[in-house]
Amino acid sequence: MGGYFCRAVSETASKPEIRFRGIGVAPGIAHAPVVVHWEVDEEVPVRPISVADLPEEIARFEAVLMATRAEILEMQKRIENAIGARDASIFDAHLLVVEDRTLIDEVLRTIESSRQNVEHVFATVYERYCHTLEQIDDPYLRERVVDIQDVSRRILRHLLGKGPRDFATSENPHILAARILTPSDTSLIDREKVLGFATEAGSKTSHSAIMARSLGIPAVAGLHEIFGALETGDSVLLDGTAGLLILNPGQETLKEYGRIEQRREAVEEQLDLIRDTSSTTRDGQRVVLSANIGLPEEMAEVAECGAEGVGLFRSEFLFLNREDIPTEDEQMAAYRTVAERASPHAVVIRTLDVGGDKLAEAFGPSNEESPFLGCRAIRYCLERPEFFKIQLRAILRASAFGKIRLMYPMISGVGELRRANALLEECKTELSAAGTAFDTSLPVGIMIEIPSAALSADHLAREVSFFSIGTNDLIQYTLAVDRMNDAISSLFEPTHPAVLRLLRTVVDAARAAGIGLSVCGEMAGDVIMTPLLLGLGVREMSAAPPLVLRVKKAIQSLDVESCERLMAEARERDSGEDILHLCEQVARSRYAELLD
Repeated sequence: MGGYFCRAVSETASKPEIRFRGIGVAPGIAHAPVVVHWEVDEEVPVRPISVADLPEEIARFEAVLMATRAEILEMQKRIENAIGARDASIFDAHLLVVEDRTLIDEVLRTIESSRQNVEHVFATVYERYCHTLEQIDDPYLRERVVDIQDVSRRILRHLLGKGPRDFATSENPHILAARILTPSDTSLIDREKVLGFATEAGSKTSHSAIMARSLGIPAVAGLHEIFGALETGDSVLLDGTAGLLILNPGQETLKEYGRIEQRREAVEEQLDLIRDTSSTTRDGQRVVLSANIGLPEEMAEVAECGAEGVGLFRSEFLFLNREDIPTEDEQMAAYRTVAERASPHAVVIRTLDVGGDKLAEAFGPSNEESPFLGCRAIRYCLERPEFFKIQLRAILRASAFGKIRLMYPMISGVGELRRANALLEECKTELSAAGTAFDTSLPVGIMIEIPSAALSADHLAREVSFFSIGTNDLIQYTLAVDRMNDAISSLFEPTHPAVLRLLRTVVDAARAAGIGLSVCGEMAGDVIMTPLLLGLGVREMSAAPPLVLRVKKAIQSLDVESCERLMAEARERDSGEDILHLCEQVARSRYAELLD
């Protein structure tokens, strides 16, 4: 938690208190003057060049790429020394951008065809590149646009003959506010002076959020209204747990948050004590509680949070920031690492969950108008069986080194499942013929995240070993609500009666078939939803590592009988808001300290 509350900020009684709500991405409370850092776009000149100028322009571009790469390596070393190798690995993606032949070759071709200066050509190419990625239907991939922008702006400043840009700072403790904080920005901050981050853009997967959590300072992203509202020196209180930025906090607010900070610190100390205990309800019902991760390096967090293995390994992260497909050996090595580090617990590896437009460098661009409903996840893989089999073989080979479970995303019906399993059987035959070891009884499951899959769960349950409910997409598709659209975010209701009916259908089908069932979406990490999930009959959950201990505490504070009574009452309600209120009542009566 923060520990940075009420640091040398004078009361500004003459100014009104204003609250801005965003997304809490790193817990804690900070109170300090704000330092505002707003990105200023570079003015890029455009001028014609002659054929004779081409070699010089190309040589200048190549020299700048080398200089930028050296800068990134230096930043990476600085972060590694300050925080550790895991956080320094953020810059691996930046190095890939500098070495990205797709981007570099397009710049070189455009210089030759357009006969324009390299600064203008580079700015045009990278802006088009970023615009394409920003249209992708995946928040994590959209966040990776920041990597490209960060490196590209650094390259552009070199091409313009400028040094690294100045970064807003202060000699005194402060909260840093910006439109977005790039890894380059965060590498420059004074960790002794910056008490928290506040950004207009970003999410829990942004690098500023990752860095804030590593530094142990609060951070709030998605503060869309702060542009123009803040000035350097303003008194600001930042609540990284609730996702609040309070401008000019009054005395009553300061007193209230002083009490909240004390309570939160006490809660964190209590949570540390249950790290190595089991997630068992008060009446003895055992619940398997695992973690969701995307990279092998995150296994350290899994161990630290007391999770029982990995309930969701998002394999698509291995495919990011590269122009080619990871080889079978590369994928196998990553899966093996996760399986070995998770031992004796299991790892659920979800096969590639992206759309065709997200691998444009390898397969060519996609022009789908509705990527949410397009050729993504299992559909994408089934359209490219040889590509899909590379991943399937890699997972099978890794299964010889630990407890691995394979899971297909976005299954809509039995037909897709059978096609995927047919390819899996081909891979097993190929590996057997080559004498390659693998787990011949590898458990195979599916994500339930489409209403059609939930409604036909009884049919699907006959052909799989387990279900994992992806509540984020299931809610989104059921309610026709884009969860990334702020304008309609209030319509995204996990407690909507229709959603609960689908969840009940899936749970009942899994129980009837005698197969495993878990929940790996956001609902699993929300302690307000924990009583509801237990009341539904869910006995396996998987959440982000920072949330695991909180969910464990919630489980240990509940009994199944009261959760089932909650569910029975919820089924009689016709309003998602009413059902949410019931959940909050139970949660507050059993672990109010987790809700503050």
